[in-house]
Amino acid sequence: MRIIMATSEAVPLAKTGGLADVCGSLPIELARQGHEVTLFLPAFRSARRSGVPLEATGVELTVPIGSKTVTGGLLKSRLPGSEVTVYLVEQDSYYDRKELYREAGQDYIDNCERFVFFCRAVMKAICRLSLPVDILHVHDWQTGLIPALLKIEYAAVPPLERTASVLTIHNLAYQGQFWHWDMALTGLDWKYFNWQQMEFFGHLNLLKTGIVFADALSTVSPRYAEEIQGPEQGCGLEGVLRTRRDVLRGIINGVDQQRWNPQNDPHLAMPYGVDHVAEGKAACKAALQGELSLPVQPRVPLLGLVGRLADQKGWDLLMPVLEDWATRHEVQWAILGTGEPKYHEQLGLLAERHPSRIALRLEFSETLAHRIEAGADMFVMPSHYEPCGLNQLYSLKYGTIPLVRATGGLADTVTDLNDETLSAGTATGFSFRDYSSLALSETLERACNTYWQQPKVWSRLIHNAMRQDWSWARSAREYIELYTAALARKNSIEVSEQARGTP
Repeated sequence: MRIIMATSEAVPLAKTGGLADVCGSLPIELARQGHEVTLFLPAFRSARRSGVPLEATGVELTVPIGSKTVTGGLLKSRLPGSEVTVYLVEQDSYYDRKELYREAGQDYIDNCERFVFFCRAVMKAICRLSLPVDILHVHDWQTGLIPALLKIEYAAVPPLERTASVLTIHNLAYQGQFWHWDMALTGLDWKYFNWQQMEFFGHLNLLKTGIVFADALSTVSPRYAEEIQGPEQGCGLEGVLRTRRDVLRGIINGVDQQRWNPQNDPHLAMPYGVDHVAEGKAACKAALQGELSLPVQPRVPLLGLVGRLADQKGWDLLMPVLEDWATRHEVQWAILGTGEPKYHEQLGLLAERHPSRIALRLEFSETLAHRIEAGADMFVMPSHYEPCGLNQLYSLKYGTIPLVRATGGLADTVTDLNDETLSAGTATGFSFRDYSSLALSETLERACNTYWQQPKVWSRLIHNAMRQDWSWARSAREYIELYTAALARKNSIEVSEQARGTP
């Protein structure tokens, strides 16, 4: 199958979150399974500084943006360690900036224009290069215009006549909403600015546009696919998603086995596998405690938290629990991340008052994230919502028991310990449902008591966790099934329309 992906992020070229991990890994696995994959993304400043070789193609792209014409170009590269070709859409006034989408806490005011240009440039480049394509797989609102362009402007244009589009929603909360006059930037007829297609409460909504026009939809876990069809997680688009539920599928993200594997992780004090996990994790825990200036105490539970310090990640639940546990429980916390200033301040004060219990690093560090995953006994993710989550998958791989709120991908990937799941050999962690500090604290107590009082059960949990298969190979096979169904559906609709004489 010939697959073209369009995305705004892909490691190691551009990253702000999990989208980059998916788009830097899935194409490689699809290619490994015998498919032809090409990737498009903007030529951000970060891509030029990534160390990945880039070459000029000499291809010039002239794109209409509203009433003006903007010219760009194409750079060419490959995803490292693969045969996946990458084309980077070059337009320095749009993409040669300090950050990808925002700066100093504010979105770039021309984000709509920047990504309309990207979407139109991708379509022009496919035609200009005559790239054969069965599936055009786009990701999130930044590429949401592409399925509409495919249906409205390119349905009969070679080589796109038989191409099916797939949109993956990584986080429904980010929709690409802009004022209604930005509709003019898209170049599409105003007749599409209606409540059933591109309009959303008076605004242009690029994610809704993709949802409406794509031939198939996916999101990053089965549970999240169900949740976003309801009012609590639907972010106002639940009605639109329910009308398309027959083409919506949840596919859990995978783990990059090259970057996240305790057996060959260069960042660890001692690499380890499932057969010698006790020795390996003990060495990694001691090294992590030393690095973070925590007392080196083998039997004190060490809890890891890595990621954004934001309400979505459950920090409004965590703060009262941390304050209580720092004084009442002999437990250590290793916290890595950045986010909302209020949490920086509150955590800083807590860490100052309890230096032997709380180690805080307000930064982004890939190497320290690896060492926390390996050295911690448990990993805590009490998210308000979580489309998929990657850290709990890393934790399972590293034998670090996840403690999560049962939402989205966390519910799909972590099986709570109870008598039934223990007997069945399926228990891999601890989870709770109520979004409350009390529920989180009670689950922490349950987990710590198991750690202290039932070492054999704890060992079984670790082994169950590490034997889970969350590889990209599994995810890629599911995407191929989705692609195949999208192509079959598109072709059957076209045949049906031709039989009816529909133009």
